[in-house]
Amino acid sequence: MPPDTMNTLIPLNSQLLGAIRGEQFAGYDPFDSLNSTLLQATPFGRSELVRLAWLQLGKRSPINLRPLLRVPKKRNPKGVGLFILGLLEDHRRTGEQQYLNEAKELGDWLLTQRSPREQWQHSCWGYHFDWQARAFYVPAGKPNIITTCYVARALYALGEATAEQGYIEVALDAAHFIVNSLYTEADGRCFYAYIPGETAFVHNASLWGAAWVGFAGARLNDPAMCEQALDVARQSVSEQGADGSWVYGARHHHQFIDGFHTGYNLEALCLLRDALDSGEFDEAIKQGYRYYVNHFFTEDGTAKYYNNNVYPLDMHSVAQAVFTLLKVGGSAADEELCAKVIARALEQLYMPGKKQFVYQKSRWLTNRINYARWTQAWAYYALAFYNRYRAENQDEKN
Repeated sequence: MPPDTMNTLIPLNSQLLGAIRGEQFAGYDPFDSLNSTLLQATPFGRSELVRLAWLQLGKRSPINLRPLLRVPKKRNPKGVGLFILGLLEDHRRTGEQQYLNEAKELGDWLLTQRSPREQWQHSCWGYHFDWQARAFYVPAGKPNIITTCYVARALYALGEATAEQGYIEVALDAAHFIVNSLYTEADGRCFYAYIPGETAFVHNASLWGAAWVGFAGARLNDPAMCEQALDVARQSVSEQGADGSWVYGARHHHQFIDGFHTGYNLEALCLLRDALDSGEFDEAIKQGYRYYVNHFFTEDGTAKYYNNNVYPLDMHSVAQAVFTLLKVGGSAADEELCAKVIARALEQLYMPGKKQFVYQKSRWLTNRINYARWTQAWAYYALAFYNRYRAENQDEKN
């Protein structure tokens, strides 16, 4: 990345954070259309087909219909978790107390957003919107594994930064929810389900659950948790392709290979490896990382969405590339590729006038809708991480 471009990253990310602050860390989401008060005021909201079509309309339309459909801007627990992680990176880089204060305010808000403990017994979180998939319907607030893992990671990091044990206790308690409510044995497999009661096997969801259960098990000195986490991770590793790839999941419509979910898998396996000080998955990580680097980037640094298709360009793919290249990789060549990826994303996806990133860009069309969780939270966290990583590496070199 050219030095002049590099020098713009810190002020650029500060401007992005300023725009986020202006919205009180709330916003729209690609999947929030069922929050429409217009739909909820009609009987059509009870129809599975209508809900699915309505949600897809909101997600796929390049025109933001949400104001017309009366969809309010809201905070999303996973998005807030990502913002906390980004704020902690900025605090670590600068030492400025403001970042930590904001992270604590958001962390306290997350504590109020836990799914009902009388139903789930342990700490867990869901999305702030109803969600209709082809296979199931998820009401707002029903806990899912990805939101729970990212929120738990944020709260644990916040507890370490503030020395407040309460955050850490809640974060580790989330692992008990994963063990007790999401562990599944079906079709000859053992895995962590995305939501309670669901039997679809999805690698990134299961591996993130394994990573957090293993992390918590090590800190709680619970061998049973650690062993279950290893068993679950072994399931996904056993289904890794000979070339190092993973398809998204086991169902027929999950037979695609994309970049950011592959990055999730690798980052989760690294977290589990480090938490349990185990080399069991080293070869799987090595092969998966080789596949990732060789299949998800073009020569100019563009982060591809799929292994066989560049489009849609998506900041989510870029953000996860930053974490995967630096956390899983970390060599000088990986750092050079990461810089190219960021520089290319600034050219392709950043809107300086709005101080935000576009949602997605296809070959012919750009969707500029401002999505807090999917786009801006990931962008802010990834760039904050990169700025801190680069600052620390420069200090070591000097």
